[in-house]
Amino acid sequence: MSLIRNRRVLLGLGAATLALLAGRWPESPAAAARPLKVAFFTDIHARTEWDTPEALAQAAAAINAQQADVVLCGGDMITDGYDASPAMAAPRWEAYRALHAAIHPEPVSVVGNHDLVGVEPADGSSPAADPRAEVRAWMNMPQTYRSFDQGGFHFILLDSIELTPDELKYRGFIGPEQMDWLRADLARVAADTPIVVVTHIPLLTGFYQMTGGIGEPVPANRGVVNNREVLAAFENHRLLAVLQGHLHVNELLRWKNTTFITGGAVCGKWWRGPWHETPEGFGVLLLHPDRVEWEYHPYGWEARRPASQ
Repeated sequence: MSLIRNRRVLLGLGAATLALLAGRWPESPAAAARPLKVAFFTDIHARTEWDTPEALAQAAAAINAQQADVVLCGGDMITDGYDASPAMAAPRWEAYRALHAAIHPEPVSVVGNHDLVGVEPADGSSPAADPRAEVRAWMNMPQTYRSFDQGGFHFILLDSIELTPDELKYRGFIGPEQMDWLRADLARVAADTPIVVVTHIPLLTGFYQMTGGIGEPVPANRGVVNNREVLAAFENHRLLAVLQGHLHVNELLRWKNTTFITGGAVCGKWWRGPWHETPEGFGVLLLHPDRVEWEYHPYGWEARRPASQ
C-alpha cells in the first residue's frame, strides 16, 4: 500500500507558489480542519461463480472499516451486461445489490460499460430498446449523470459510455446533451468550490504508455476521446480530483492542479488475481480543499477462478 502525499519545503518562496509547485491549489482561508474521507471502489464485475459473493462481503466489510464520509462507486457493477438479457443479468445485479446494501454510507455510483444490459443478448432475445434501463431500475438512478454537494465539495458523476456500431462496440465519450448539462451545473458552482469528478472511463491515463511504450495511443474504448473538451469546461473552477475506473490498475497522475486517480478493481484481474501488480481492492481519499491524499487498500481476497475459465 502506498500513501501519496505532496509536501514540499522550499525557502524563499511564497505560500501560493509552494502550493502550485507541490501540485496543490492555494489553500482557501476557509479550509476545513478535518478532511473529507472518501472510499472509492470500482470494477466489481459482480457475479455468482467462484465464491465471488463471499469476496464482495469481504470487500464491504473492509470498506466499512474505513468509516468514510462518502462512498463512491466507479462503475462496472456487474459483469457482461452487454450480451446478457435482463433475466441473465438479474443474478449479477442481485449479487451487486447485496454488496451495495452492506456498505455504509450508501454508495453513489456511475455507470460502466458492463452495466449496460441487452445490447446484443447471447440468448437470442430481442435487444434492449434502452441498454441503461436495467441499471437505472436496479440502482434507483433516474439519470446516469448527476451531481451533489457534501462537506464543502461538489461531486459530479459522469456517464462516459457511448455505444458504437464498430468492432469496439463502445467508446469513452461525453455527448453534447451531457456537456450542456455539465456546463449548466458548473455555472451554479462557486469558482473556489473544490470539485471531484467520477467517471468510469478515464479522462487521463498513462497506462498504455507504461505497458506499450511511450508512443502507444489510448484506444477509444479505454479513454474519453473528447477529454480536452470535458476538462476545458472546468477552466474557471477548482477541479481538485478525477476518480476513474475501467483499467483495473492503481494509478495516480497529476496535470496542472488536478489529481487523476484510477482506482484499481474490486475484482482484480476479473476474479483471476492481481492485474499489473494491482490486487483486488479499493481506495481511500482524504480530500482537503487544496490537495488530495490517496491510499489503495487490498482487502485480502485469494482468487478462486479456475485458470481454464
